[in-house]
Amino acid sequence: MEASSPPLPPAVTSARRSAADRFGDRALRWIAAIAAAGSVALIGLIIYKVVDGARLSIDQFGLSFIWHQTWNPVANEFGALQFIFGTVYVSTVAVLVAGPVAIAIGLYLSEFAPRAVRAIVGPLVEMLAAIPSVVLGLWGILVLGPIVHNQLGPWLNSAFGWLPFFASTPLTGSSMFSAVLIVTIMIIPITASISRDLFTQVPADIKEGAYGLGLTRWEMIRGVMLPYTRGGLIAAVLLGGGRAVGEAIAVTQVIGTTPHITLDLFQTGDTLASRLASEYQSAISNLEVASLFYLGLILLVMSLIVNLLAQVIVHRYAIERR
Repeated sequence: MEASSPPLPPAVTSARRSAADRFGDRALRWIAAIAAAGSVALIGLIIYKVVDGARLSIDQFGLSFIWHQTWNPVANEFGALQFIFGTVYVSTVAVLVAGPVAIAIGLYLSEFAPRAVRAIVGPLVEMLAAIPSVVLGLWGILVLGPIVHNQLGPWLNSAFGWLPFFASTPLTGSSMFSAVLIVTIMIIPITASISRDLFTQVPADIKEGAYGLGLTRWEMIRGVMLPYTRGGLIAAVLLGGGRAVGEAIAVTQVIGTTPHITLDLFQTGDTLASRLASEYQSAISNLEVASLFYLGLILLVMSLIVNLLAQVIVHRYAIERR
């Protein structure tokens, strides 16, 4: 047999590379660096523009804008508390409803669904995220609103009227309850898709080891899969919450235009995003425009906090698994 020739030294191999390859390496490095720097610069420009637009309102009201409730463009009196409450309340209830449902969908698609069902249901759930929010809002007005007003609302009030969440019956189809249902529908697909991917990434030998110890499927899911994916699941739910916080058009169509600070879900309300969407074009003074920018600044801070919290949770549980 002929002796195989020894491998060329790295220096010789590098010398034989063409100039185009070396140029491609440098170009790729610079393109990636420019893209990363551009994203940071874009965030900075957005923050600067929002702060600059809100400067008049910040100078006029200061931090008291956050806890004042009055919003009266005629008298140039503006406060954000009722919109902050509506944003936090609607988003929180929607996440509490959508989170378990989305995780259950992801668990079903990864562990229980037959292959044929998985191939159909999985894409359908993901297609739900592609429906434009304005279409969901229109569906909420024409279909969901009448159901809430005529059937669901009165039933919940009669059965659970002793709870502050269902203390009254809806006067119209527009209410915070309708907004919660619309936002829930909107955040389920992304949370369910991430949950399914997390469950499919659990190592098979860990699950087989659990079965080998005599655990049932439910015990394996509860004791192995859920703890293994806990950080990712929390981040997925928070990511859905981030979308819920910033949703504007669909919420504007179904929540009503009169804000209330109340736990009664059948009252009308308003959120930061929906107030921006509904009033910016009709603003009658510079102070009102600046106050709307102030609302946008508060919304931006809330969204950044939610996303940073999700990243911290993922990083924490990633360290714990090492």
